[in-house]
Amino acid sequence: MLTKLIRNVKATMGIYEVRKDRVYGLLAEFEHPGALLQAARKVREAGYRHFDTHSPFPIHGMDKAMGLGQSKVGYIAFLGGATGLALATWLQWWTSAVDYPINISGKPFFAFEPSIPIMFELTVLFSALFAVGGMLLLNGLPRPYNPLFYSRSFARVTDDAFFLHIAASDRQFNLKHTEAFLRGAGAKSAEVIHDHGYSQLHA
Repeated sequence: MLTKLIRNVKATMGIYEVRKDRVYGLLAEFEHPGALLQAARKVREAGYRHFDTHSPFPIHGMDKAMGLGQSKVGYIAFLGGATGLALATWLQWWTSAVDYPINISGKPFFAFEPSIPIMFELTVLFSALFAVGGMLLLNGLPRPYNPLFYSRSFARVTDDAFFLHIAASDRQFNLKHTEAFLRGAGAKSAEVIHDHGYSQLHA
């Protein structure tokens, strides 16, 4: 059960397992954004789950085509805001009414109204911190090494190329059949990506 959970978390973060033959997956290049969008839809409908798309700019409808659903960052940001609000409320109550109470003109040691600015500020601060941290965690970042960096053609992904990568850890992955499927889905090329390790990449 624990092994399956770790595998699912890795897949969610884009950290796929490498087979004994060091095959990391197949990287297919497509002619234009529309072809990549259609291919992503076909890959998902075929039952593949460990795959990702790469393009120089966001493609409208890609999340739905990949079956990604709604981002969890909003829930994480809400949790951060609730944490900040609770911390600010406790901090002001503890310092004013418990740890160091001061009687000022008979005013209550702790009151809600004058505490609002600090409560607001910590709510915003923790929401922002949790949102950024959650985004990095869900995206598997920072990640200075990725086997896709071995591909020379993948360097064009920030310029004018559109790629779809199916990981070898996918249950349906078969090197021969998956490559044929990608070419049938409109790929103009398909490249086998091997994982040789971080040290060899920078040797």
